[in-house]
Amino acid sequence: MGDTVTSIRPYWKNFIGGEWVDGTGNERIVVTDPATGAPLAEVARAMPADVDQAVAAARRCFDSRALAAMRPHQRGEMMLAVSRQLDELADDIATVECFDNGKTLAAGHADIALTQRYLSYYAGLADKLEGRQIPLGEGVLDYTTHMPFGVSAQIVPWNGPLPVGARSVACALLTGNTVVLKSPEDSPLSLFLFAEACERAGVPKGAVNILCGYGHDTGAALVAHGDIDHIVFTGSVETGRSVLRAAAERIIPCIMELGGKSGGIVYPDADLDRVAKSAARAIFHHAGQICSAGSRLIVHRSIHDDLVARLKGEAETRTIGPGIDGCDMGPLISARQLDRVESLCRVGVEEGATLVTGGSRLAGMPGHFMAPTLFSGVRPEMRIAREEFFGPVLVVLPFDTPDEAIAIANGTDYGLAAGVYTNDLRLAHWTADRLVAGQVYVNEWWTGGVETPFGGTKRSGYGREKGQEALLGYVQTKNIGIRLSP
Repeated sequence: MGDTVTSIRPYWKNFIGGEWVDGTGNERIVVTDPATGAPLAEVARAMPADVDQAVAAARRCFDSRALAAMRPHQRGEMMLAVSRQLDELADDIATVECFDNGKTLAAGHADIALTQRYLSYYAGLADKLEGRQIPLGEGVLDYTTHMPFGVSAQIVPWNGPLPVGARSVACALLTGNTVVLKSPEDSPLSLFLFAEACERAGVPKGAVNILCGYGHDTGAALVAHGDIDHIVFTGSVETGRSVLRAAAERIIPCIMELGGKSGGIVYPDADLDRVAKSAARAIFHHAGQICSAGSRLIVHRSIHDDLVARLKGEAETRTIGPGIDGCDMGPLISARQLDRVESLCRVGVEEGATLVTGGSRLAGMPGHFMAPTLFSGVRPEMRIAREEFFGPVLVVLPFDTPDEAIAIANGTDYGLAAGVYTNDLRLAHWTADRLVAGQVYVNEWWTGGVETPFGGTKRSGYGREKGQEALLGYVQTKNIGIRLSP
């Protein structure tokens, strides 16, 4: 493992205006390996002055019409060129995702494949975003076009920086916007490699700018900047509120993808082995650090104990360790996150929930490893049933009637995802119709793909990523009316 770590570059610069540059303050951010807590690399710390430079570069590129001058299919071909460059960088990307993010090596390679799928999918849509002609009578021609906003400010989360960042960059560029993206300080390295792929693919200078800094200065400076036109944010509800306050000052349109406390309803006729495997993957994949993770399971009382026993087996058979070693589950991203998850588990015990397994960090291991955790006997009013852990913690709540299950599932501030497990097609449709969530998974968590729109309701945000709908968040409609005759 040590040889692989030493192969990672010790220092990474920001990518601004097509150039690799140090921060204006000559400061650096230390990136650590969450599996060991040891320093991994340093990145140039971007400050507000660097944000100014990046936004200026993006504005120059947008005003030059370098993207607008391309035919839409040429912008699509540009994204395919970026995808091909990712092939050349695949081993490097998968490695850094293991060491700066805590992913398994397989998950790192899967993220590359997912990123390439986003690029190819949106490349294929580049020349299919069409306007319409509106009949207004003889002598008048009226039609609509889609025009870009301008400079898109994007803030990407640490749990999936490469695919989340690439999909929003692709949508922005394909619709003629330019981008300033703040990579997450906890795991920024894969996005720097994405910037390298853009550079190699010949993306116009200034079209993509990627810098790394802290949220309180760099992120805040970016979303409040006077020369941005559009914001894409993925992160916590608390930070999202700050972003929206800044956006409100200048009336900047936003795409907001925030937190979740997603619940899956399990009816008595469900295949419990299938449910246990699906629910375990939904919460233990990437140690539960996924906004749409299935963190609540709402189970009919008649099958509650049986399913809890199966879930306990799923949790306790998972191997835990550094992702590079091929374990099932890696570490949490930081000591701060581990402390938070463990603290909320203690709250659950104090509230009277039954700790079935896990509940604490793994003793004797360096790094930020949390045991796969399962609570039963959970009531809807408990904090552990309402607050987002963002860790490998599943809470199980019993129900007696379908209406009660719906009330429990919809009874949080969040509305990102939800699930239904049943073999009754009528009941599946009935439940999906009543669940307040941006996406509903039936009999398999995360059913869907690049093609399916993704986004939240309630405090989980608004706007959609993925699918055809995503492109509409990066354009505004312009109407053109022409009098053809006097």
